[in-house]
Amino acid sequence: MRLWTVHPKYMDSRGLVALWREALLAQAVLQGRTFGYLHHPQLIRFRQSTSPAGSIASYLQGVYSESMLRGYRFDRSKIASTHSAEVMVTTLGQLDYEWAHLKEKLRLRAPSWLAGIESISRPDPHPLFRLVPGPAAEWEVTHQLRVES
Repeated sequence: MRLWTVHPKYMDSRGLVALWREALLAQAVLQGRTFGYLHHPQLIRFRQSTSPAGSIASYLQGVYSESMLRGYRFDRSKIASTHSAEVMVTTLGQLDYEWAHLKEKLRLRAPSWLAGIESISRPDPHPLFRLVPGPAAEWEVTHQLRVES
């Protein structure tokens, strides 16, 4: 499961569909509708929000909005109808780590998509997140990634 801090507009089609499915799974976990993935690290920041269900619903809305811009047919009725969540804080280090991680995935999976976004040094975050200085999150399982200068 990967609930990207990076804005969904940077995802290739396969990545956007996977993000939708994984965020729907996260919603089910946070609503107590499934027993799998209960302790997944990607859910920590959502659980720490004042409204975990509202936060994941807002996150899904951001993914859904991107899908509509691309002409996809994601089912909006799958997003729980909860009150909007407050903006969540995340670090620049988390965004930068995920950006490098996404580019590594795209290098293998969708080089032509990567070519269109590779020159971006720092991407926009998902609309749910506000950036503050700091390193990657403690819950992030980091790996050594290729860093481009």
